[in-house]
Amino acid sequence: MHDNERRLSDYIDQLNAEKKPKEHEHSAADPELQELFHTVRLVRSLREPAMPERNFPTKLVRTVTDQLVPTKPKKKKRAWMASIVGIAAVLALSLLMHIVSLFDQPNIVKAMEKAFQDVNAYHGFLEIVETNAQGKTTTQAKLEIWADKQGRYYIQELEGSNKGLITVNNGQTKWQIHHSEKQVHRFSAFPDPYRFAFELGNEIKEIKQAVSTKTIGEEKAANRPSWVVEVTPQGGEPYRIWIDKETHLPLQKQYAMHHGIQYKITYTKIEWNDAIPEKLLAYHVPKGFQEINQNPEQIVANIGEVNEIIGFLPDVINQIPAGYVQDRIAIVPDKKLVKIYYRASNKEIVIIQGKATGKWKLAPNAMVGKIHQQTAEIQSPVVEEAGVLGAGGPYAGLTDLHSIRWRQNGFEYAVIGHADLEDLVAFTKELTNGAFEMPAKEEPSSSKPKVNVPVDLEQEKNDQKSVDAGSSPWKLDPVFVAQVFVSLQMSPEGITGDYPIRYEDLRIVQNNGKEAVVEVNADNAPIKRVYLKRLIRQDATGIWTVVGYDPAS
Repeated sequence: MHDNERRLSDYIDQLNAEKKPKEHEHSAADPELQELFHTVRLVRSLREPAMPERNFPTKLVRTVTDQLVPTKPKKKKRAWMASIVGIAAVLALSLLMHIVSLFDQPNIVKAMEKAFQDVNAYHGFLEIVETNAQGKTTTQAKLEIWADKQGRYYIQELEGSNKGLITVNNGQTKWQIHHSEKQVHRFSAFPDPYRFAFELGNEIKEIKQAVSTKTIGEEKAANRPSWVVEVTPQGGEPYRIWIDKETHLPLQKQYAMHHGIQYKITYTKIEWNDAIPEKLLAYHVPKGFQEINQNPEQIVANIGEVNEIIGFLPDVINQIPAGYVQDRIAIVPDKKLVKIYYRASNKEIVIIQGKATGKWKLAPNAMVGKIHQQTAEIQSPVVEEAGVLGAGGPYAGLTDLHSIRWRQNGFEYAVIGHADLEDLVAFTKELTNGAFEMPAKEEPSSSKPKVNVPVDLEQEKNDQKSVDAGSSPWKLDPVFVAQVFVSLQMSPEGITGDYPIRYEDLRIVQNNGKEAVVEVNADNAPIKRVYLKRLIRQDATGIWTVVGYDPAS
């Protein structure tokens, strides 16, 4: 081997062994070889950094101590040497604790996500305890829970006000067995307004989306060593959650004290399974029980049957987005609606279509998109049921439910689902041949107010806290905020009785989720347009603030 080739090979071997090559101390005489060494270092820097061995902390402490403390100190140096020994011990202990923490404290959120990926289903016993301001605790309920990652579940209330109640959702239908009344109530499987407390998948998702997470200590939960993590959500007060050190999965959750009441939810026992037993998910009506069917949907075999029953052939998407499969087709005969269901793991999306009836009206809190230059309503989450949403099921108020709704060629469409908004956008684009346009969130509105309104940011922060606590929910509605603002401009001494301008006289013309423009259509109003922003929090829980307006003349 040529000498330069050998030196280059040795250089690479030393780097791979995490050692410092001698050439770092003494520059190579050959400029070409120096350039090769530099190139190797650049390539080597692309690798993940090597972590030290598990016994590295002990070795490091021993080395530091040996270097600071001579083995045979002279007598005349004994006094100050003792001080060095003490300092060395403290430094070594601090260093050891810090380095050990690097090994034993995982990134909580990533650790939970990774651990939950390996969970197919789980079976546990959940206890819900209430504590009042005086410290008195009361067990509100005890539940037996079976759940899987497809969103299916079997819940039996063992103790509490609904003792004996069984609630099941197998993905196709949902039902409740009321033993005391000897009745079985049957519902549509989607949307499902009932989500049992402390559903692990939802908890991990909410923690991932939180403003911040902070490990504040270690305690036992359900007799298992756990990390205690304080979570600050995007909306609402911070809460605490206990993460099992062994499984890296949540075991316990404690809400903040609210109106003198605090709740703690604990899995007193939990185990991991491959699946929920099929017998628990099989729909049946016990002998002697009455079935009450509250599901208006009727399953059909194909699109052709839809045409025969409700009188039109629905549009279908050109290509199902990756990861999803068509699950079923259903109709709501009395509403003349068709619903096509798509499923992907624990996500579900439904396309609803029916003939357009009545006047088109946007939900007040909706973002405004476009399809073929026509407005498209985007709710994230769904807060109001209008048009086909109102006829399609009880959707409003489900915080993890999003929707896109529009009209085209005499029909009204809605794409709605327990899924990321990006997934709904993908389905909508497929259904509209790519014509759907989302509002640009990061770009400021092109329209600027002619008159700016000064804002007290501290007051807005306090108002946000009040809304988080349940007061003044109207501040989450930009139309209502605009109505109050315009009314106060018309009646500066205060509003008594009805507002001088009607809610129906205002219309959202722009809304990207962060900024909104409301148009005023009233002859007596001194204002033509109101400009609003979410200054404190830019999500569905954030209040709207008036930042400017355009005079009527």
